Amino acid sequence: MKEEMLNLIKEIKRTVKLYNEIGMLPPISSRREEKVLEEKFLEKINSLDELKKYLDGCKKCKLYKNRKNIVFGEGNPDAELVFVGEAPGREEDIEGRPFVGEAGRLLTRIIKAMGLERRDVYICNVVKCRPPRNRDPEIDEIKACLPFLKTQLRIISPKVICTLGRIAAQALIGRDFKITQQRGRWYSYKDIPVMPTFHPAYLLRNPSQKKYVWEDMKKIMEKLGLNEKNKEVD
Repeated sequence: MKEEMLNLIKEIKRTVKLYNEIGMLPPISSRREEKVLEEKFLEKINSLDELKKYLDGCKKCKLYKNRKNIVFGEGNPDAELVFVGEAPGREEDIEGRPFVGEAGRLLTRIIKAMGLERRDVYICNVVKCRPPRNRDPEIDEIKACLPFLKTQLRIISPKVICTLGRIAAQALIGRDFKITQQRGRWYSYKDIPVMPTFHPAYLLRNPSQKKYVWEDMKKIMEKLGLNEKNKEVD
């Protein structure tokens, strides 16, 4: 039944696009119709597997043209803690997994220092396809992918979200968010506590900032009732 629903929604979207191309629908109407249709369908998706199937072959923004893989996310579907980054990098694009490059290995060490394993948490990005040359995702790309991130968070329903870097924080907290001034404070997304901190890639370039990220992690650990076993991250 789920597979039939996915095929149906894709067929409807293709039909709306075709009608628009041949002039049977005005462009603004088709975009609005498609957006409303997708929002209603996403509300009915209640599993990460189903959402991943829906994303298969996505062409909602220009990033699909150069991607090797959609990097959906991975980890515990019932995780209490979700890490949200900005977008996949080169290694992530090749493997189809989030945070597997050098920055990802640092994130794994941070997670272990918290007394957890990657399999205990969920890790994903705002944008699911790699931007060219690892540039920042553009506004239209973020807007196209944000409904999928929001659906992931709704399905997982974590106790805490940790945003990694400016772009992830702005996507969930607000576009005026300034990471250097406002990280380390609690915010909220849909009544879920959000702790914004520096992206691991930033820490690789600025290792002196690791101590601040660890302070942020300790706040998360306290919120989740985890015991503090380590005092710093190497």
